[in-house]
Amino acid sequence: MTDANPPSRTGTELSTDRLAVSTVADLCADLEANVAEVIVGHEDVVEHVVTAMLGRGHVLLDDVPGVGKTMLARSIATSIDCEFRRIQFTPDLLPTDVTGVNVFNQQSREFEFQPGPVFGNVVLGDEINRAPPKTQSALLEAMEEEQVTVDGDTRELPDPFTVIATQNAIEPNRTYDLPFAELDRFMKKLHLGYPDPDEEAELLGRTVGNHPIESLEPVTDRETIVAARETVAETRVERPVREYATRLAGYTREHARVGVSPRGTIALLRAAQARAVTTGRDYVIPDDIQTEAPVVLPHRIKASDRERDGATVVENALERVPVE
Repeated sequence: MTDANPPSRTGTELSTDRLAVSTVADLCADLEANVAEVIVGHEDVVEHVVTAMLGRGHVLLDDVPGVGKTMLARSIATSIDCEFRRIQFTPDLLPTDVTGVNVFNQQSREFEFQPGPVFGNVVLGDEINRAPPKTQSALLEAMEEEQVTVDGDTRELPDPFTVIATQNAIEPNRTYDLPFAELDRFMKKLHLGYPDPDEEAELLGRTVGNHPIESLEPVTDRETIVAARETVAETRVERPVREYATRLAGYTREHARVGVSPRGTIALLRAAQARAVTTGRDYVIPDDIQTEAPVVLPHRIKASDRERDGATVVENALERVPVE
């Protein structure tokens, strides 16, 4: 679907703290090409992770072990020259192991805050569902408000801040379900799936010797990502597009036990803004909404008995809700 009368702004009149739309589009292409040095195939998934990061969102990678979830997260983080932290979630992990803790300094006779691994620009939460809900809840404030409160003191997290979490999709007896409030804080839930035979053969050829992740170099830095996020945040979402997104969310509320929350609708529009910029536009069209909805909305829905899952609800919404 195209816009017959697209807005005329070109993106050349810029404030000092953001980039031209064309520059951000080129940056996304560079990031995706760099990740492709490590990740064979899955171009759509890589693109979704990049747009989520630019849209100020977090990503949940859900699949069976061994398909490259952690390697994808590492490749994205390595491609950006910024603070990367990894949290290996285990059943004995404590909330303070994530957020940090106040430690008494014998010399100064005062408590000093030792920041946890959540204090990074790109935080990889590996197998997040292996930790109990109490530990998982340590991320709730961080993911929503980009801050952490420990012993009554609130500390801001670095800018940008993005969580890329992986989830073990099997072994249900050894994992914990993610709380619904936590799922709702992930902008996108993505699945890689198995590679096709040609992709797997190419993957094997790259990794028989030294793994390509070891030689991967950054293609951008923290300051550029912050400026690119500003460009995405200023991408226009006109009222008819906002109303279309609202109608989609309304459909899910009417046809599921739990539908998409307002937070989910906001995430959908932010993802659509990033999608628009990657294609060289500074305005959102319904196509952007329709492309992002299948990965932004389903995990926020608890389907009714008549529907199989959230993905079915969203599929039906896209078919039946008109674009006006």
